[in-house]
Amino acid sequence: MDPQPQQPLSIRSYAPSNPNRPFPYTTADMTPADPGNDASFYGPPRFVTHIDDNAIVNLKAYYDANLPQTSSTILDFCSSWISHYPPRLAEAVSKNEVVVLGTGMNEAELSRNPIFAPGKAADVAAREASGHRRWWLQDLNVDPEVHCPKLGGSEVELDASTCVVSIDYLTKPVEVLSSIRQQTKQGGKVHLAISNRCFPTKVVGRWLEVNEKQRLEMVGDYLHYAGWGNIEIVDVVNGGFMTDPLWVVRATKT
Repeated sequence: MDPQPQQPLSIRSYAPSNPNRPFPYTTADMTPADPGNDASFYGPPRFVTHIDDNAIVNLKAYYDANLPQTSSTILDFCSSWISHYPPRLAEAVSKNEVVVLGTGMNEAELSRNPIFAPGKAADVAAREASGHRRWWLQDLNVDPEVHCPKLGGSEVELDASTCVVSIDYLTKPVEVLSSIRQQTKQGGKVHLAISNRCFPTKVVGRWLEVNEKQRLEMVGDYLHYAGWGNIEIVDVVNGGFMTDPLWVVRATKT
């Protein structure tokens, strides 16, 4: 039987345990076991999915219900060859009703992602030739200032941002999320999808030392210290035998 989307199991508000204290994680907490050159690690393209089919179906349903569908600009950061956006949003992109920008670490993967190259082949080629393609390479662990391109000569104002099972690899998540917040419209949102899968040598050190509940609260801390508000933890899929759990930690620019 094909996997079917389910309603989110629960949505709960995040609250910092001590909002007046400094960022609570040490350099060791934010350092992976292999702190080497990420460009080398992510150099070989990986045309695979990093969550199972059931999680993908439910993430698409979550995006369908929570991402803006018209007259909006969305950023997919730490992206790859697939963004798991629903068909309705992909159709809006193809009609230029929605613009999706993406940044990641692998050129071959990003160039294969259809959400970044909508429209006729000639139009896509013209954008590429003029340097106005909608994706770019950036190592956010080296440079955490997200460099969104100008659109029509104007600075980008994001309506929403997404990140799928990659926030655990960022060694400077507060700086990255703060940069994205600065480029987001008032009321815009960020959605960080999280599973229990990872490359254990590349996630930050503390990720492997705490349980799933503490990981979600840790991501909530990232958002809090980056200045986001209305932070919520959404249980999207309750994992079980042969199925991946999936959560979204989301926030609003208030």
